[in-house]
Amino acid sequence: MIDVGIIGGAGYTAGELIRLLLNHPKTKLDFIYSTSNAGNKVHKVHQDLVGSTDLEFSSTINPEVDVLFLCLGHGNSKAFLESHQFSSKTKIIDLSNDFRLEKDRDFQGMHFVYGLPELHKEAIKKASYIANPGCFATGIQLALLPLAAHHLLKSDVHVNAVTGATGAGTSLSDTTHFSWRDNNFSHYKAFSHQHLGEINESIHELQKDAISEVILVPNRGNFSRGIFTTAYTHFDGSLEDAKNLYNTYYEEAAFTIVSDEEIHLKQVVNTNKCLLHLYKHNNKLLITSTVDNLLKGASGQAIQNMNLMFGFEESEGLLLKANFF
Repeated sequence: MIDVGIIGGAGYTAGELIRLLLNHPKTKLDFIYSTSNAGNKVHKVHQDLVGSTDLEFSSTINPEVDVLFLCLGHGNSKAFLESHQFSSKTKIIDLSNDFRLEKDRDFQGMHFVYGLPELHKEAIKKASYIANPGCFATGIQLALLPLAAHHLLKSDVHVNAVTGATGAGTSLSDTTHFSWRDNNFSHYKAFSHQHLGEINESIHELQKDAISEVILVPNRGNFSRGIFTTAYTHFDGSLEDAKNLYNTYYEEAAFTIVSDEEIHLKQVVNTNKCLLHLYKHNNKLLITSTVDNLLKGASGQAIQNMNLMFGFEESEGLLLKANFF
């Protein structure tokens, strides 16, 4: 059993993380730190945990835990680590974007490994510090990595991705109110989304000479969770060539599956899976990718990384059933 601490326990990703850790056979929750909820029962905030735990949010931190998850807002993880010290044995998994880019991965003597298991599994196994990927970045990278690995990205990649309301976090804004989101649809941060940085770094890691641009239009969907991504680019081979390439690349991936049938969100919501589907039209290859933004796009992938870091079975505690009905 390993002792686990969570920093920033009130948000959506923390709620999913708590649920997974409570049901993980090899973890014990030591503390859930929250400045806004200290002393409150965890299930008062995360109401799906009623009857599952009597833990309270803590105002104190145990610096000796085996693993620490940082579920803080973007920009806050660095500030937290500057003001709090942990033991040399404590492994840290950060779910913000503070350490995802190469220029940010070395911080106060800690080196953060970019935690996409389908790209960096062996490095994750040896790592003490992990920068967990972004949700859009996870689904889009898994759609493109096999092409980059074979130096087949030769033209721009056009990506259209739709995310659920939980992707915006728990803080209220005009576009997260029910009256705005319900029966509505819009795009945001077209061509400039913050996850493009990590996507491009991973592509250039595999295909250094890539000159193609990833052109991303993110959209807000009127559903709670999940990301549905379509990406298309030039591809000279046949559909069977593409399928063989993708199936070979993900042959040993625990959660990334290439489907022969067209895919939809309900197949992955509430799971740690990424489903991919391929379609060829003339010289264009269309790759469809679906993930749950809170699981494979955040907390589930964080647990997957934890499992790799501690030598557990990669799928330990993550064999979850899709929310199909």
